[in-house]
Amino acid sequence: MGIKCNKKPVITVVAVIWCIFQLYIGFFGVLAPMEQRPVHVAFALILTYLTKPISKKLDPEKLYIDQIVAVLLSVVFAVYMYTHAMELSLNIGMYTQFEVILAAIVLILVIEACRRLTGVGLIAIGIVFLIYAYVGPYMPNAIRHPGASLTKIFTFSALTTESIFGTCIDCCVTFIFLFVLYAKLLEKTGGGQVFIDVACSLVGHVRGGPAKVAVVASGLFGSISGSAVANVVGTGTFTIPLMKKIGYKAEFAGAVEAVASSGGQFMPPIMGASAFLIAEIVGIPYWTVAACAAVPAILYYLAVFFVVDFEAGKTGLTGMNKAELPRTRDVLKKGWPSLVSPVVLIVLLAGLQWSPAKAAVWSIAVAFVICMIHKDTRMNLHQIIDTLREGAVGALETTVACAAVGIVVGSITLTGLALKLSSLLITASGGNLVILMVLTMIACVIMGMGLPTVACYVVLASMVAPALIKMDVVPIAAHLFIFYFGIISAITPPVALASMVGAGIAKADFVKTSLNALKLGLAAFILPFMFVMNPALILQGNVLEVLQCIFTAIIGILSMSITLQGFFLEKTPIWQRVIFGVAAITLIIPETITDIIGLAIFIVAVLLQVATRKKKKAALA
Repeated sequence: MGIKCNKKPVITVVAVIWCIFQLYIGFFGVLAPMEQRPVHVAFALILTYLTKPISKKLDPEKLYIDQIVAVLLSVVFAVYMYTHAMELSLNIGMYTQFEVILAAIVLILVIEACRRLTGVGLIAIGIVFLIYAYVGPYMPNAIRHPGASLTKIFTFSALTTESIFGTCIDCCVTFIFLFVLYAKLLEKTGGGQVFIDVACSLVGHVRGGPAKVAVVASGLFGSISGSAVANVVGTGTFTIPLMKKIGYKAEFAGAVEAVASSGGQFMPPIMGASAFLIAEIVGIPYWTVAACAAVPAILYYLAVFFVVDFEAGKTGLTGMNKAELPRTRDVLKKGWPSLVSPVVLIVLLAGLQWSPAKAAVWSIAVAFVICMIHKDTRMNLHQIIDTLREGAVGALETTVACAAVGIVVGSITLTGLALKLSSLLITASGGNLVILMVLTMIACVIMGMGLPTVACYVVLASMVAPALIKMDVVPIAAHLFIFYFGIISAITPPVALASMVGAGIAKADFVKTSLNALKLGLAAFILPFMFVMNPALILQGNVLEVLQCIFTAIIGILSMSITLQGFFLEKTPIWQRVIFGVAAITLIIPETITDIIGLAIFIVAVLLQVATRKKKKAALA
């Protein structure tokens, strides 16, 4: 029996205190790891249990006994670990009976909170790994290990910096939370609408304008939002009706938004804050990650841009009336307050090489000061508190998922599974890199269907990336490969969450929308193979190699888009599409000779299109 009560004030107070705590950490960063990380997780657990009852069938407005108990236990473990951080760090392996029980409670709290927020997918994986850590001596030879006692599993998971309170939560504490808060502040001060208006002013009037607005706006907004679904909702509610209005089919409109929104997480500079996590795990500077991801991200959006343009050309669709669109100058004049802080963020990260945490808090400060100065974006106290609350609640899924992923990572560390799994994968692939990449792709897409992007990446970075690196794949290429396919799962059936939301907004059939998204996003399935086989595509090589690779990749993607849509200068007959398809395949293969052959075939195909167009014009004359 639940108690009917107004939980919002309590949720608001907890959320605001959490935000203040995180901003303090960002500015000063003075707490030890075992002080700040458990407190961060405790805030997330308290908010999760306050907002999510044990079952979706229960009234979320009521407060149930299990929620009260979970909140109290979260407070107890946070206070104890904060006040005993030094002892826990120095006395590893020498724990009291109370600490062992506390560790078991923390483990249960994290698992149950993750179930309430993300479903059973991630916790099922975590529980399997915990069981594996316990039954190691009874496993097959290939993955056998000495095993660990329950006490060892509990304490290693919840009282050290190797598992729940490991690298993933460290990234949440130091910068992911801050970037989520920054994105919410930017959204609340009109940043999302400014991105849409900029996109409208630039490409709204051209052929298939609304679809191109979706591509541009989703790329801009998606980099900051860090969620494909949130991006679809944020920009799709505006762009999808516009696409339908000028004549795009509902399922195509929903698919365009789903594909464009999914790619936002791969778009520098922020990459949904994942760039910082990748940098932390790979051990390279953040800006190196952003630079490496830039070319594949641009190629991804270029491919979507080509496809929507050719679809518009094939079906005779026009752009929006230019007189009804905002002028770029007017948009920038009115919306400049929302654009200053992103520019500041890029300058701090790229120009001054500041740490992500420091850059994030100063960008938040700049965004807040400017919005308060400018009368059109000025917020009152109630709006400021709402922004802090929504920012904290928006960070829940990522924080709790990262804590749960820590259980998996901790079990892998405890058992030494990573090395065993790498050997198994290499054996299963027969030492063939392409087969290994296909196996990795399948694993990423399947896991990405049930896990948040960050969680999917961290799990597979621990399990699969070592195998790719053993096969002489450049480390950053291996990690971007995994990250990329984790993102693409948002448009991959049968789950395809981004496609599902896009179909809902478009009032279209989900299956048709999902299949259209697969077609639109075909380049996304090819690009990771391209930059693994030819690292020049992620700027790993000399200038000439990089330029050649980028040029041939653009022509290859153009050829593939023509093949898919059956349109270039004119509608392409089947035999011409085959020629463009052959050109695309040869240009994708990372060899100079195939590049030359592919370019020659492409030129022939273009000349045939020109001849077809001239013949058509002559017939009409």
